[in-house]
Amino acid sequence: MPNTQTIKVALCDDHRIITEGMQRLLADAPGVECVGTAESGKDLFFLMGHVAVDLVLLDLDMPVMGGVEVLRRIREKRLPVKVIILTMHDEAAVVRDLMDKGADGYLLKTCGRDELLRAVHAVHQGLKHFSAAITESLLKQRTEKAGEDERLKGLTPREREILGALAEGLSNKEIGDRLFISSRTVDTHRGNLMKKLDVHNVAALVRIAMAAGLVK
Repeated sequence: MPNTQTIKVALCDDHRIITEGMQRLLADAPGVECVGTAESGKDLFFLMGHVAVDLVLLDLDMPVMGGVEVLRRIREKRLPVKVIILTMHDEAAVVRDLMDKGADGYLLKTCGRDELLRAVHAVHQGLKHFSAAITESLLKQRTEKAGEDERLKGLTPREREILGALAEGLSNKEIGDRLFISSRTVDTHRGNLMKKLDVHNVAALVRIAMAAGLVK
């Protein structure tokens, strides 16, 4: 990674077996440091009041204060903290609701170490990251919703694929690897998307894709 800053991660889950396992996964990860654990939202805010935290791996179902309320308060207070939901809930409606509430990423607890670290680095850099299993679930809803958006009617199927992948936070190389095309070709498609949709940056493309239901 070009950014050498250590990412300070806090773990929030009421099951010690989960937090201890996550600590072991992160222990020797380059550029990542686990700065503490919490068993509830209340404990998490206490922790963040005493140590610097860049990113929280947040469970949803916890006593005292659950993950949804934690996310709401973090965004309400405008805290400079990235939040990745880490849960067993894979329902598309739940994912969309939490992304609407300001989650930066969504991982299932069945994910592996490599995906976890990819998510941490991607989200820290300002991208969105979805678990591969979640992405598959959301993809099932793409065609119908995309067809309802007038702005997407002039796009080719390939352009729609790339627009959706951009909204997932994938880089040109990652999109190219997924679609078996070169990074240069992805960049060309991205430029064409900006022209067709009359926008000037990737953030605007992502907003259009999410509004159309390509990823939410």
